Amino acid sequence: MQLLKKAKSGFGKFWNAQRNCCFDVLDSPSIGNDSTLRPNQIFAVSLNAGLLPSEQQKAVVDACASQLLTPFGLRSLAPHEPGYTGVYSGGPRQRDAAYHQGTVWGWLLAHLRSRTIGFTRTARPHSDFWSLLARSINSCGLGTLAEIFDGDAPHYPRGCIAQAWTVAEVLRSWKELQAKQA
Repeated sequence: MQLLKKAKSGFGKFWNAQRNCCFDVLDSPSIGNDSTLRPNQIFAVSLNAGLLPSEQQKAVVDACASQLLTPFGLRSLAPHEPGYTGVYSGGPRQRDAAYHQGTVWGWLLAHLRSRTIGFTRTARPHSDFWSLLARSINSCGLGTLAEIFDGDAPHYPRGCIAQAWTVAEVLRSWKELQAKQA
């Protein structure tokens, strides 16, 4: 219990009151606190540890939902941020540079499960959100989901045609939501 209290206290330093979400990095040698909007902060909300007060958790979810959420996962960087790359293409160097600059990661959908404050409407099993994923299951490889997707619409699948952690996390979340609605 003492460690949890210490973790909560320490994690509070990540709160960026100006942007109403978490800093991505604290004390970066080049820029200090990095206020770039990335999905890392959704982990603090999806854990049961209560690292942030409920109003801050809701603000994090709202920020991620409004700026990072796509039909196929969360962008690795918000479109309005400097360096955003909406299409994963080009040679190896360009693709490597785009990986964490806007590319969508499907496995992050697991952190949008119904217990995550604010995502209840978006994460309903029979919503359009889940139908798009269901339709894409056969677009690359039979019964699977791609590793990543473009950050810009129409969010073409990229990377590996079959990514185990994407498939596993989406299925786990789906099952969890189904159980909660039963």
